[in-house]
Amino acid sequence: MLLPSDVAFVLDPAQPVLTHSRSMVAESAIEPHTHPRGQLLWGAKGVLRVTSEKAVWVVPSTHAVWIPGGHYHQVSNETATQTRNLYVDPSFCVRQNSEKVVMLKMNSLMREVILRLTESAGSLTKERAHNLGLVALDELESLEALELYIPSGHDPRLQRLISLIVNKPEQSLLLEPLATQVGASVRTIERLFKAETGLTFRQWRSRFRLMNSLDKISQGYNTTLVAHDLGYRSVSSFISSFKKLFGCTPLEYAQR
Repeated sequence: MLLPSDVAFVLDPAQPVLTHSRSMVAESAIEPHTHPRGQLLWGAKGVLRVTSEKAVWVVPSTHAVWIPGGHYHQVSNETATQTRNLYVDPSFCVRQNSEKVVMLKMNSLMREVILRLTESAGSLTKERAHNLGLVALDELESLEALELYIPSGHDPRLQRLISLIVNKPEQSLLLEPLATQVGASVRTIERLFKAETGLTFRQWRSRFRLMNSLDKISQGYNTTLVAHDLGYRSVSSFISSFKKLFGCTPLEYAQR
C-alpha cells in the first residue's frame, strides 16, 4: 500500500494546478483516501483500477479519471504503471456538471500538457507552470465523459468480493470459492449482486473483463487472442458484447 501524494492536500489558490508523478510496480495500490483538491488521474503507461464507494473503473492509457475533491477512492494496478496526476485547487470550478467520479477520453493536447507539467517540472519557471496549468484546466472542461463504470454496491461482503476480482483480474475463480473467502453463501452473493449492482455475478464479471480489454485493443492486439484471453468461446460473441457495451467494434475502437 502506498500513501497518496502530499500535494493533494495543499490549499493555495495561487497554485491552481499541482502535479505528481508516480511509478507503481505490479500489483500495488494506494491507500483508500480523500483529499480537498480535485484530481485528474492518468496512467501514461499501464492500466489503472479506480474504486469508489459506489463503482469501479478500469482505466487504460487512452483514458483518464476525474475525481472531484472530497470523494473517497482507491487506486490499484495489475501491471507496472506510470501515473501522471493533476491536482486542482478547490477555489477553481472545474467540470461543474461532473459532481461525481467520471471517466474521460484523453486527447493529444491534454496528454502533451500533462507530460510537460509532470516530466519537465524542474525546468519550468513558476509563471510557465502556472500558465500551462490554466491551459490544462481549460482543456479538462472539453474532455468527453464516458459512462464506463461498474457499480460496486454497499454491502461489506460484496465489496470485499469485488475487491478480490479487481485486484486479481486475471483469476478465473468460480463464485463458490470467492463467496467462501468473504464469508457468505453463493445464494447471498448472487442476491447482493442483483440487488445492489443491477447485474448478476456473471454479467458483472463479463463487463469487468470487457473493460480490461480496452488497453490491449488500443495497443493493436489481435481480436481473436483478446477474445480467447477473456474466455469467450467465439470471436463473434466477444465482438458483439464489446459493441453492446462500448458502441463500436474492437477494430473501430482501435482506429479511434
